[in-house]
Amino acid sequence: MMSLTRFAFAAFLLLASSLSQALTVAPYTPSALAAAQKAGEPLVLLFHASWCPTCRAQDKAFDALKADPSLKVTLMEVDYDQEKALEKQMHVTAQSTLIVFHGATERSRSTGETDPAKLKATLQSAI
Repeated sequence: MMSLTRFAFAAFLLLASSLSQALTVAPYTPSALAAAQKAGEPLVLLFHASWCPTCRAQDKAFDALKADPSLKVTLMEVDYDQEKALEKQMHVTAQSTLIVFHGATERSRSTGETDPAKLKATLQSAI
């Protein structure tokens, strides 16, 4: 039987490991984008399609980068097949496009990149 002290320590370790995840992946919503931009937060829009092999390769790279403490960035997944108005507004012509912002200021773009080191550098441009 686990003592209360050991249980508390185990709970602390679990909490600490969940907080160490720096890259946050979240679904895109207009309100979440507006709030992040208004707050001046680093964020990236990823125009993603479930049928896209490049997007699936990017998913693997982003999963590997989630534990990197230097990437305090929110990655918002935009459904490429559904968000046509946003694509037009942002001048996006292909799935697997990343648009990097710090607040409302666009910092960089990338399309079709799957190399984890290059994706990390792209994400870091939001910070």
